[in-house]
Amino acid sequence: MRTAEIKRKTSETEIELKLNLDGKGAGRIQTGVGFLDHMLTLFARHGRFDLDVICRGDTMVDDHHSAEDIGIVLGTALLKALDDKRGIRRYGSMLLPMDEALVLCALDLSGRSCLRYTAQIPSQKIGTFDTELVEEFFLAVTRAAGMTLHIRQMDGTNSHHIVEAMFKAFGRALREAVSYDESARDEIPSTKGVLV
Repeated sequence: MRTAEIKRKTSETEIELKLNLDGKGAGRIQTGVGFLDHMLTLFARHGRFDLDVICRGDTMVDDHHSAEDIGIVLGTALLKALDDKRGIRRYGSMLLPMDEALVLCALDLSGRSCLRYTAQIPSQKIGTFDTELVEEFFLAVTRAAGMTLHIRQMDGTNSHHIVEAMFKAFGRALREAVSYDESARDEIPSTKGVLV
């Protein structure tokens, strides 16, 4: 089973995360940030990843450090769980509707970090969550995991729907990318022979 367990402690956050890429979408998520708990639950369910996240962060300041550091730890766990990436499909994409919102997510587990994030989220907050932290979270994941990630909002007027579509699409696109290509189970999916 492709799993990873990461612990990270700084002066701003203390995080414990367990990831199973071959799970059923179960887990326990307690980040101290209610909206992020909801989004990570959706990500795990749609990706069929078992995900446990416990974060104790300086949310008395704001949610920035928790959102960013959870992204770092999730990306680190993904990279560790994939090992040398032998036999995976490598690429994944999803065009996902969520009511009036429509989001495209496409990614490449290339070993090269790049985020292209194109979104116009109407409100600055969803509940108490700053919507600018959505981009910060995805940027942290891409840097730590060494992935290329494109997220593009195609339509949408409801901030919650737009962000929810992003996390669901990310889960489904990542599920496709980490799944095994049965015709090339023993191969590294690169002409270079390595994905780093």
